Amino acid sequence: MLIFTLYFFIVVVAIQLAYYLIVFGKFAFAKAHKSNPKKISISVIVCAKNEDENVAKYIPLLAEQDYPDFEIILIDDASSDNTLDIFEEFEKQYSNVKLVKVKNNEAFWGNKKYALTLGIKASKKDYLLFTDADCYPTSKDWITTMSSQFTMHKTIVLGYGAYEKVAKSFLNKIIRFETLLTAVQYFSWAKIGQPYMGIGRNLAYKKEEFFNVNGFISHIQVRSGDDDLFINQVAKSKNTALCYLPESFTYSQPKTKYKDWFTQKRRHVSTANFYKPFDKIKLSVFYASQLLFLLLATILLAFQYQWIIVLSLVGFRYSFTWITLGYSAGKLKEKDVMYWFPIIEIVLIFTQLNVFITNIFSKPVYWK
Repeated sequence: MLIFTLYFFIVVVAIQLAYYLIVFGKFAFAKAHKSNPKKISISVIVCAKNEDENVAKYIPLLAEQDYPDFEIILIDDASSDNTLDIFEEFEKQYSNVKLVKVKNNEAFWGNKKYALTLGIKASKKDYLLFTDADCYPTSKDWITTMSSQFTMHKTIVLGYGAYEKVAKSFLNKIIRFETLLTAVQYFSWAKIGQPYMGIGRNLAYKKEEFFNVNGFISHIQVRSGDDDLFINQVAKSKNTALCYLPESFTYSQPKTKYKDWFTQKRRHVSTANFYKPFDKIKLSVFYASQLLFLLLATILLAFQYQWIIVLSLVGFRYSFTWITLGYSAGKLKEKDVMYWFPIIEIVLIFTQLNVFITNIFSKPVYWK
């Protein structure tokens, strides 16, 4: 019986090798891309619900962007705090700020996609750049750098949304490693020509892409996914570009409690259930191979069966994953999380398993 377990383990390591070196290597070992500034009009869109503290800090950073032609669309999604009041002050203060007030709609109550749709329709520019209310750009050249990747054919730009570093916090390292791994996946598959998702913290596309598919209508019943489900629907190899220059990053404050992060993960995983079939398969096979690698290695080593071969395969697997993720972490300014890589990976794998099981028995909480 153990001989078959060993053979299965070898297959799992081979699958991991294919993912990390062939797929993820497309991003990890790619040459640095360049920024070619464009003179196009941009609408920066921010949707907020009860985010008064964040918008007070971060909207001025958007208004101070060094870009010749842009507007900021601020969407207040029926906030019950001071968000609307702050937005109204910004509209008075900045000539390029436009406020969209969303009242609760019985058919779309609490649906962020409804609020975003109103904001997109109110925008006057042909190109849209999205970020969240709790995010801020890393430089005054954020708009310039993200928009530089647009061409006549590239009408979607996938960016990187990072999380702030928190000193002496292991949870923070887990969150940032998970964010790094997610980015490596969607950047790599896009480079291969199979884009499947983007993140609303840093995402841009031409407005016509939105109206060509009637916006979010095909997945309006899904409470989340205004970013990844939309990109999963419209992104193709010919229309999708990447932007991972440091000047293009956005940052946001990470969760500080495991329970809050776990709840956030539940929402993300539940949304992935609505991806295209092949996208679900390639993601499922990857995560299954990660879990099986740990379980099979543990079983074989516990019985000391061909332990030299098993340990050699374990060492080989950690070598190529560390190299691939290390190069990727360098590109995305996340090198410090790699020092804890093996431990973080184990915690993350079993957290994802817990998320999957929990979502079977209860529904996650969405935008309120």
